[in-house]
Amino acid sequence: MIKLRKSEDRGYADHGWLKSYHSFSFASYHDSDHMGWGNLRVINEDRIEPGTGFGRHGHRNMEIISYVLSGELAHQDSMGNIKGIPPGDVQRMSAGTGVTHSEFNHAKGQMTHFLQIWIEPNVQDIPPGYEQKTISENEKRGKLRLVASPSGESDSVVIHADAKLYAGLFDGNESASLGIAPDRKAYVHLVRGTLAVNGQRIAAGDAVLLEQENQIQIDNADKAEVLVFDLAS
Repeated sequence: MIKLRKSEDRGYADHGWLKSYHSFSFASYHDSDHMGWGNLRVINEDRIEPGTGFGRHGHRNMEIISYVLSGELAHQDSMGNIKGIPPGDVQRMSAGTGVTHSEFNHAKGQMTHFLQIWIEPNVQDIPPGYEQKTISENEKRGKLRLVASPSGESDSVVIHADAKLYAGLFDGNESASLGIAPDRKAYVHLVRGTLAVNGQRIAAGDAVLLEQENQIQIDNADKAEVLVFDLAS
């Protein structure tokens, strides 16, 4: 089964300083047909105005991944981490028993554009944790590069969840395929550009939800950046 989720069908919130598209129900956006997919709970595409951001707030028992597309995200948390997250970096925060953090755009005259991703953990009440890695464009060019996994294989960040996240850059005749166990779910989110997923043409902001499929085929791309999730059902 392959289902298309169009960009314009997502939830949208305009807070002035923040403009956010919600792939799944979040905050004041509620859609009973889109509460998550497998153990993927949140994909928010956020744009933060210069000099603004999320003040200190808390999370528990969630694996949170930040994927910055442009600008830079300034992160500070109750674990003592004070980090800048530039494009190309993947940040993982395990909320566990509880963590507070803030996220700001301190750059003058430059929007911060990033994806906030939440995945439900498979262990509860672990000590909070933080990890950040730089993934170069060359590592993602023409391939699906593993960027988050339970084991940390292939130099990915470690998530305490039954899920894997891949990122790829594709253009022209570049293509890739990824095997998926038919008893699992997959979610393909196109960050920018256009491409085809198992023959389904999609554009920036679109997603493809897959169930009872055994392979994901990425091809026919034009300046595309894509995230692919292998998820527990």
